[in-house]
Amino acid sequence: MPGFEDVDIDRPGFQVPDDPDASRVAQLAQVSAELSSASTMAAVINAAVHHARRAVGASVSTLMLTEGDHLRLVAGRGMRVGAQQQWETFPLDASLPAGEAALTATPVVVTGVEVAERRYPALHEQMALGRTLVCLPMDGARPSVGVVGLTFEAGWRPGEAEMALLSVFAEACGQAVRRVHASGEAARHDWELAFLAQVSLEMGSDLDYQTTLANVATLCVPTLADWCAVDIAVTDGRPRTVAVAHVDPDQVRWARELQERYPPDYDAPSGVGNVLRTGRSEFYQQITDEMLVAGARDEEHLRISRELAMHSALVVPIAGREQTLGVMTLIRTHDSPVYGRSDVVLAEEVGRRAGIAIENARLYRQTQDVALQLQRAVLPDAVEDIDGWQIASHYEPGGRSGVGGDFYDAVPLPDGRLALAIGDVMGHGVPAAAAMAQIRAATRAYLSLDPDPASVLGNLDVMFERLSITQLVTLWYAVADRAAGTIAFSNAGHYPALRVPAEGAPEMLAAPTRLPLGAGGDERVTTTVPLSAADVLVLFTDGLVERRGEVVDEGLQRLVTAAPALRSPDLAAATGRLAAELVETDHDDDVTMLTVRCR
Repeated sequence: MPGFEDVDIDRPGFQVPDDPDASRVAQLAQVSAELSSASTMAAVINAAVHHARRAVGASVSTLMLTEGDHLRLVAGRGMRVGAQQQWETFPLDASLPAGEAALTATPVVVTGVEVAERRYPALHEQMALGRTLVCLPMDGARPSVGVVGLTFEAGWRPGEAEMALLSVFAEACGQAVRRVHASGEAARHDWELAFLAQVSLEMGSDLDYQTTLANVATLCVPTLADWCAVDIAVTDGRPRTVAVAHVDPDQVRWARELQERYPPDYDAPSGVGNVLRTGRSEFYQQITDEMLVAGARDEEHLRISRELAMHSALVVPIAGREQTLGVMTLIRTHDSPVYGRSDVVLAEEVGRRAGIAIENARLYRQTQDVALQLQRAVLPDAVEDIDGWQIASHYEPGGRSGVGGDFYDAVPLPDGRLALAIGDVMGHGVPAAAAMAQIRAATRAYLSLDPDPASVLGNLDVMFERLSITQLVTLWYAVADRAAGTIAFSNAGHYPALRVPAEGAPEMLAAPTRLPLGAGGDERVTTTVPLSAADVLVLFTDGLVERRGEVVDEGLQRLVTAAPALRSPDLAAATGRLAAELVETDHDDDVTMLTVRCR
């Protein structure tokens, strides 16, 4: 072979040629320069396998990379049919020259059948007469990052000069591979951060954790898996599948059918049940047909399992603070690469965040349940007509909490009068519900002593001061007297009530508006105005008239314009229709309305 000394490197007296072929050296230098600018693995393969093979006159060129305790053949040129599949991956210690070169970080040269048979029995059948195999480690690490393999024919064997050139070329390959790996790791790190941010955003978008997990399963496909299943532990400790996603929607049906026909054995020493019990991930880098056969319960089960084309799998815990809450199963099919250790770390982080989302959702639900119980204790189940009075109410909690600070009450007095109250506690949730219960109970207690509006609000001011209550509460309180045809009221920072007469325009019951309860106390006054038998009183909170992006006067005018509809004989039905007309479907604040009419 021109330019390469055709001698045995083990023969004594071997001399480095004085004048190597400058063209051949230049070609190899050009390949090394190409490697120095390669930014992708495809570019590295093109230079290290295709171009280098022509440059050095090799019949076969290969590029193998170290992955754990194995070498993986990433590219080859000139290989016989079937060889690339045969040597796709093999252990480093498999008594093969490439593995030896990687483990020792030393070039390995195999010349002829005899050497191959003596040192590498698995290889000698492929060593034809006069063939030389050269395996070059890409760096001095043990094991090396990878190995370049070159096969030469016609009895040619490289000498020292050629080996020096080839070793420099192999090191250039190693530098290119490490650079591409580093760039890929940086890009993957950026992608992982973006993916986890998207997962966290999705998990915080809904307080129903089952909906959230279904969305996360969809998010993982096809980014992290070809299909994803999520199982959550239920009350008896057994898992229950709450989400399944697949790149092919038809396969979701197959997966569910497979689970229904062949329910998983959650007591098995591996799989979803084991991960749920132990909290430890299971990593199946490659699912072999032997594994499918071992796990199949019958021929039909095996057939379906094979059709699903499962290639690699991760089963990771959805970890809570004190226990494993569920399991996430990620599967890749034959069209996707196998999982690696970095995928395990990423999947476990997704599971950890899912666990936090579940616990937060459950904690929110528990808190909401407590608040709802408090609210039920405050708000009447239904405001029924009281002797001499027709009464209707409407209440809608605002936002997603379902628990607000609005409250109302209608209390008959012994002399036939009717005490009315409507209020709004600042905030939502348990604090607002607790304060609501406290104010409603106190209002009832004080009106039983003296129902006069100024007296009731004054006593509430004293209670706020003595008990150091910092919650702000607006309250409109009144006493309606059917016999006298009057209504006496006092206002602590609340919207005034609306009076709808039998004829004429509705009007707000104007009177001095004082500070809310909890704002440091104020002079409380009672204002008395006429109340006719046909008048309808409308007590309401801000949710009925306030909308985002408009001044409140527009909402008040909307109420005044629509209020004549309350003259209907069926006050309850008219109240519901009025609320539906005035309130937006996506309102954030509570909506409370109490309507009253003399019989």
